[in-house]
Amino acid sequence: MADIKPIKRALVSVFHKDGLEELLGKLNEEGVKFLSTGGTQQFIESLGYECQTVESVTTYPSILGGRVKTLHPKVFGGILGRRDVEGDREQMAQYDIPEIDLVIVDLYPFEDTVKSGAGEADIIEKIDIGGISLIRAGAKNFRDVVIVPSKAEYSVLLDILNRKGAQTDLADRRMFAERAFGVSSHYDTAILEWFLG
Repeated sequence: MADIKPIKRALVSVFHKDGLEELLGKLNEEGVKFLSTGGTQQFIESLGYECQTVESVTTYPSILGGRVKTLHPKVFGGILGRRDVEGDREQMAQYDIPEIDLVIVDLYPFEDTVKSGAGEADIIEKIDIGGISLIRAGAKNFRDVVIVPSKAEYSVLLDILNRKGAQTDLADRRMFAERAFGVSSHYDTAILEWFLG
């Protein structure tokens, strides 16, 4: 098991909360700290777990009707910072950027919204920007970060946590990255198909 990395801080940003309780419970039991926004943060706290707000890290509120919440250098720096690159570590320290070791995302339900017969304005609001960006950032930096790109992978991570504790090896992280790019590819294809009509 090469290149084992601990999970100390998790950013959780999900649309659907179902199926998340057991995973959050195990992460909390392992001492993992939570970082989140809005409804997900309230959900985590409703389970009795402490959760730092993204706003307390970025010093910006959720703006533009919730369109901009996580899109900030302190969030993406925490995901994309390479732990083995001295310059990255120095800049993370300089700008007080916290390391984010795990990103859990469940995207806005674009396809379900289209199938529901919703109008164009509602469909456009279900084009996820922050979530898809978090997925791509986590997957790009799979050498350091675990990316869980949809609720279909909650059980996969839970199994790893139950077997290994709050740590992953490079093969685990690469597997999640592959699934993440599969999710983002499928999502963008669905959006393109809708635009093409």
